[in-house]
Amino acid sequence: MDFSLGDEERAIRDTARDFITREVMPLEAEVLRRERAHGPGLERGELRELQLKAKKFGFWGLATPEEYGGMDLPAVTQSLIWTEIGRSFVPFRFGGEADNILFQANDEQKREYLVPTIEGERFSCFAITEPGAGSDAANIRLSARRDGDDWILNGEKTFITGGNEADFAIVVAVTDPGRNVRDGGSTAFLVDRAMGWRSEFIQTMGEGGPAALVFDDVRVPGRNILGEPGQGFALGMQWIGKGRYTIPSHAVGIAERALRMAIEHANTRETFGAPIGANQAIQWMIADSETELEAARWLILRAAWTVDQGLDPRHASSMAKLYGAGMVNRVVDRVMQIHGGMGYTRELPIERWYRQVRLYRIFEGTDEMQRLIIARDLLRGYTKLGGHLG
Repeated sequence: MDFSLGDEERAIRDTARDFITREVMPLEAEVLRRERAHGPGLERGELRELQLKAKKFGFWGLATPEEYGGMDLPAVTQSLIWTEIGRSFVPFRFGGEADNILFQANDEQKREYLVPTIEGERFSCFAITEPGAGSDAANIRLSARRDGDDWILNGEKTFITGGNEADFAIVVAVTDPGRNVRDGGSTAFLVDRAMGWRSEFIQTMGEGGPAALVFDDVRVPGRNILGEPGQGFALGMQWIGKGRYTIPSHAVGIAERALRMAIEHANTRETFGAPIGANQAIQWMIADSETELEAARWLILRAAWTVDQGLDPRHASSMAKLYGAGMVNRVVDRVMQIHGGMGYTRELPIERWYRQVRLYRIFEGTDEMQRLIIARDLLRGYTKLGGHLG
C-alpha cells in the first residue's frame, strides 16, 4: 500500500503552493486592513487579475472539462490544490470554473450561461435553501407556476453564497405541488437577475455575507429549465455533494497554517524565563492538533480517491466533511488559546479563521446531517464497516 503522492500530483501541488506563496500571501496585510474597515478583502477586479496570473501558471478550471479549456483534474489533485488555497485567508479561488450541474445545460444554455461563466464574464449562484428548508431541502416552497411557455416564480431563498454578486441564479423550485419534491416535483431554472429577482445582504459573523433572494412574480422562459423538468432536487444534491470533500480540503490548509503559527509562537514567546512550548499544556494542544489534522487529511483524500474510482462517494465524503469541519474548529480554537490575548485581536488572522471555520460545520450539510447519513448507511446496510478495505 503506497501513501505517497505521484510525481504529477506532487508537481501540481508544489506549483499551486508556489503561486499562493508568491502572489496571494503578500496581500494578507492589506486584506486584514480592509476587513477591519468593513470593506471587502478583494475587489472583483483584483480577484480577476489574480486568476489571470494563475492562468499563466497553468491553473484554470480545476474541474472544468478540457473541451472548455479546463484542467479536468482528478478529485485527489483538486483536493490537494484546495488545501494550498486554504493556507492563505485571502478570499481567492482559481478561475475558469462553473457550477458542476451547469454542464447539464443544453447547447443554447451553454453558450448563454456556461461558457461566459467559465470565462469569468458572468457570475452565478446556486439557490435551494429557504427560510424553512435548510437541512431538509425537500421542504422547499418557492413555487414555479406555468403560464403559457413561461414559468412564474414566487418565494424566497436564503443564505445563498454569491447571491449578492451573481447576475444569474440556478434556482430549484416546486413545479408540481402534487408530487414529492424528491421525486419529480421540483425543477431547476436559470434565472437572470434582469428577470426581476432581487438580493438582500445577510450580515453574518464571518467576512462578507450570503444573500436572501426574493422572487415576486418573476417570469422565466421555458427554455431556461436546466436539465429535465422534475429533476431539480436531484441536481441540487449533485451540486451539494461536490463540496463535501472540497470544503474539508480547504479546512486542512487553514489548520496547517494556523498550527504552524502556534508552533512558531510557542518556540519564541517566553513566560517565567522559558518558551511557552516547554509547558506540557501547550505541548498537548499542539500534539492533539497535529494528530487530528493528519486523520482529517487521510479521510479527505480517501473521499476524493473514491470519486476518482467511480465509486459512490457519499459515505466517505460525509465522514470527511464531518471530521474535517470539526477538526479545523478545534485546531483554530487551540491556536487562539496558545496565542493568548494577541490571538483574540484583529492584528492576526486567528480570530478571522475562528469566525470563518464555524460555518464549515453548518453549510453544505450540517454536522448532524452528516451523522445521519453515516449512521443510516450502516444501519440499512448501504455500506459496511471498514469501507473498501472491509
